[in-house]
Amino acid sequence: MNWNVWLLLGAGILIAAVVAVRVAHWSGLPSLLIFLGFGLIIGESGFGIQFDDAQIAQQLGLIALAIILAEGGLTTTWSHVRGSIPTAVVLATAGVGVSIAAVAVPVHFLLGMDWRIALLLGAILASTDAAAVFSVLRRLPLPRRLSGILEAESGFNDAPVVIAVMMLSTGSSPSIWSALAEVVIELAIGGGVGLVVGQLGVYALRRVALPASGLYPIAVLALAFVAYAGTVQLHGSGFLAVYLAALVMGNSRMPHRAASRSFTEGLAWLAQIGLFVMLGLLASPSKMPAAVVPGLVTGLILVAVARPLSIMVSALLVRLTRVDRLDWREQAFLSWAGLRGAVPIVLATIPWAATSIDDATARFVFDQVFVIVVVYTLLQGPTLPWVARLLGVAVPDQARDLEVESAPLEELKADLLQIKVPPSSRLHGVEIFELRLPSDAQVTLIVRDGRTFVPSDTTRIRTDDQLLVVATAACRETVERRMRAISRRGKLAGWFGERGA
Repeated sequence: MNWNVWLLLGAGILIAAVVAVRVAHWSGLPSLLIFLGFGLIIGESGFGIQFDDAQIAQQLGLIALAIILAEGGLTTTWSHVRGSIPTAVVLATAGVGVSIAAVAVPVHFLLGMDWRIALLLGAILASTDAAAVFSVLRRLPLPRRLSGILEAESGFNDAPVVIAVMMLSTGSSPSIWSALAEVVIELAIGGGVGLVVGQLGVYALRRVALPASGLYPIAVLALAFVAYAGTVQLHGSGFLAVYLAALVMGNSRMPHRAASRSFTEGLAWLAQIGLFVMLGLLASPSKMPAAVVPGLVTGLILVAVARPLSIMVSALLVRLTRVDRLDWREQAFLSWAGLRGAVPIVLATIPWAATSIDDATARFVFDQVFVIVVVYTLLQGPTLPWVARLLGVAVPDQARDLEVESAPLEELKADLLQIKVPPSSRLHGVEIFELRLPSDAQVTLIVRDGRTFVPSDTTRIRTDDQLLVVATAACRETVERRMRAISRRGKLAGWFGERGA
């Protein structure tokens, strides 16, 4: 097969994958399942393309995950996650440890696995997937604090999990204290390098006038990989470094920030498509049946025991330290929203590529993880909106960011917000002028019954309207508080002491 045929095949897969994203968005499924399906179709059981090199899959997978984390950091709004960071850090450290143990113990006794393999399987499954979380949860109208916890956790927990999987795959047997010390040191190096590279990158980009605007997104991505590769060379956590560096750059006023985000988002989609198709190619459907029952049992332990237990322990720790308080509804949603995706499958290639674990055992672990990700993503992904409504954590009138590639908004340092008026909201019947928004904010458009129009000061808001509000960064928080206050208590919310917190 010549290069033109490979190019044609790759382009066809990309086009099909882009079309499939729309289907995934409509159905509520993470797109990873469709991309994995493409890989299975063109693999050994479909068109017959053979790919079984675990080492290449591991290296390409880790690079793709770094790109996805960079995109996650660039597109995460710091003001949304700032208050959630302490809770997310506890979930990504203590929560990960609890999850590993809560999977390993029952798997060892119920499935008869060796302790080392049971712990390895628990570590592989301990991390939530950034791509799955970002793609599904950002479409849900969740409270800022809750969505911030999930986003920050998915960005942070890859780092300690990768360290644990690497240690368990090498065959070394350090004491628990030396293992914890190594984890702390690697995380400290990754955090320090990520923050330094991010700050230096912003400083340089503000002062270096590049000859073309298209060079700025390339420079931002290059800086993110400087953080990743440099940290790995220093024996630190590259994943934590790339996420923090991107988070710093994405939340700083640097030139062409919107273009950098859009470029990285497109590259992250390309990385996701390539990663999932490659993992689908690596899978062998003919060998999967033997892993179905153990995989379903392990997945049930993960979803019904390990994840809820890790959330409960983490919630207790944050309550004892008085940094946050999670009620039972929030804990239940966080438990169900712990989506697994490409990360566990990529991590399962690490022991497969290692020489300290026999090939048959490593392959069996990979097959189990593949089954768990496919089956439980099909179960959890589409039901998240329903679970959020059932638990009462959904907030239909929560303002959401809309990505707009527009120079005037960038120059004005303004944001475009989308607010949907839920049935129970007291925004119904309120006229636009009665909102009393700051002078630097304006309701610019209303979408009603599929029709779009520009409102006047006397236009009355109705249930199910979607309001598009332009607000400068300085007054955005005030706008959101005012809209929440009126939604709860009506246009006289101020008289009732409602401030929209």
